[in-house]
Amino acid sequence: MENKMDTNLVEKMKTVLADSFAFALKAQYFHWNVEGPNFLQYHDLFGKIYEEVQDSIDHIAEQIRTLDAYAPGSFSRFLQLTTIQDEIYFPLAMKMVEQLYSDNQIVLKNLNEAFKAADSVNNQGLADFLSGRIDIHSKHAWFLRATLKGSKNV
Repeated sequence: MENKMDTNLVEKMKTVLADSFAFALKAQYFHWNVEGPNFLQYHDLFGKIYEEVQDSIDHIAEQIRTLDAYAPGSFSRFLQLTTIQDEIYFPLAMKMVEQLYSDNQIVLKNLNEAFKAADSVNNQGLADFLSGRIDIHSKHAWFLRATLKGSKNV
C-alpha cells in the first residue's frame, strides 16, 4: 500500500509521462510541418528531439509500474495530466523552436520535482533514471537555445 509520499511521487511521475508524451508529439508535429529557410536543419532537429523523447516514454511508464501504480495511456488522461499547451496551428520555424524550448523548460521543471520526490523516499533507482532524463533534456535545451541564439526572444 502506498503512503502519502509515494502517492506524491506517483502523481509527479504521471505528469512526467504526460508531459513527455505531449512534448514528443509537439516536436513530431513540428517535424512534419516545418517550412521555410533552413527547413532541413529544423526538420532534423525536431526529428532528433521527438525520436529521443518518444523512445523514453515506455521507460517512464515502466518506472510508474515499479511504484506499483498504473501508467496512464489515453489521450484524455494525458490531456488532464500534462502541463504543456497543445498546438493546433503551424507557427513559423523560429516560433516552433521557441515553443519547444519553453515546453522543454516545463519538462525539466517537472523532472526535477519528480527527482526530488524520488530522492526524498530513497528511491535511488528512480532518482538515477530521472537524473539521466534531466541530463538529456538539458541537452535538448542547449540545442534549442543555440538555435534561437540571436533571436530577440532568448
